[in-house]
Amino acid sequence: MFIVISVIEFLLFICFSINIIYLLFFSVMSCKKCEKNADPISVYKKIAILIPAYREDKVILECVNSCLQQNYPKEAYDVVVISDRMKDETNNYLSSLPIELVKVFFENSTKSKALNLAMEQIGDYDIALVLDADNTIENDFLCQINEIFANPSVQIVQAHRTAKNTNTNMALLDAVSEEINNSIFRKGHVNAGFSAALIGSGMAFDYCLFKETMESVDAVGGFDRALELTLLYNEKRVHYLCDADVLDEKVQYRDAFSTQRRRWLSAQVHYLMRFLNYFPQALFSGKWDFCDKLFQQMSIPRLILLGSTFIIAVLFSFLNWDIAIKWWILFAILIFSLFLAIPRRMYSWRLFAALCELPYSFCLMFYNLFRLKGANKKFIHTSHGVEK
Repeated sequence: MFIVISVIEFLLFICFSINIIYLLFFSVMSCKKCEKNADPISVYKKIAILIPAYREDKVILECVNSCLQQNYPKEAYDVVVISDRMKDETNNYLSSLPIELVKVFFENSTKSKALNLAMEQIGDYDIALVLDADNTIENDFLCQINEIFANPSVQIVQAHRTAKNTNTNMALLDAVSEEINNSIFRKGHVNAGFSAALIGSGMAFDYCLFKETMESVDAVGGFDRALELTLLYNEKRVHYLCDADVLDEKVQYRDAFSTQRRRWLSAQVHYLMRFLNYFPQALFSGKWDFCDKLFQQMSIPRLILLGSTFIIAVLFSFLNWDIAIKWWILFAILIFSLFLAIPRRMYSWRLFAALCELPYSFCLMFYNLFRLKGANKKFIHTSHGVEK
């Protein structure tokens, strides 16, 4: 029995160590400052701002207003709202604005269906910018997008998505998690010579490339994962615009957190299984960005990694202190990696108070591991609207 436990412990330690060292490496790489954009460009590319909106009556107007207030030539961009099951009064008001309103209705709604149908109906553009209905952007956002796309080698850009709200402890933790992802999977990756990770909104693409690629994406949930894996397999590089902010609403309560993370976990497992058979060919062809992204799909979710490492360290503290020491060291490295990835501006006493939510959040995530069946076969909507 002791031998079995020793083997299991050894395998778990190797598995957890690989995950944690991966996070540590890219967290350290994120400490390097971002390169600033080039000088302003006098040529303005034509941009389509695509906003899929499924029952987003509470937040869509704020998003649209931020898009209409851009310091960018009005004739050089269009705001396209893809309205799915929104109220008539919302649609009527949107119709009165200088935007394009595309109404859609699907028996089973998905973001990929909405985007594909909209692009069939609108004209040609140079750049497609995808936003969520709860996003807002600063007045110079399109100018920053235009500047980076002035480089002919740039075809895909992920902007810096950051929190719009931190009005509850859960929202603050979600905001911190977003910034950790920005540091490790975007800034750290770009500094290390890899592609940045896409995140579902605040994404800009060469329009023709986006339209062509989306035709093959039929994702129910996690369309950004399917899109990203497809692009990376085709050796397209994702650039990161770390100083172009997209404000994104963070989940405020535990039930919304559980629903959202269940959707994310399901998408992670689904697309790992879907793209795993591409791995051998990608490895032998040197498609390192694709291999790296597939490793991310295999990785232990960060909150589960954090909670599990702590629990194992505590258990072995009672069973075998010699084994426990290496687990406590591993836990300390993980904590260091995560805190290194958090922007200093977010350090506050309120953050440390919000960390009290972590044990319950870990339980929700662990419970979600047993609720993944069918989660990626039906669109799971997270409602938006910040409560004051």
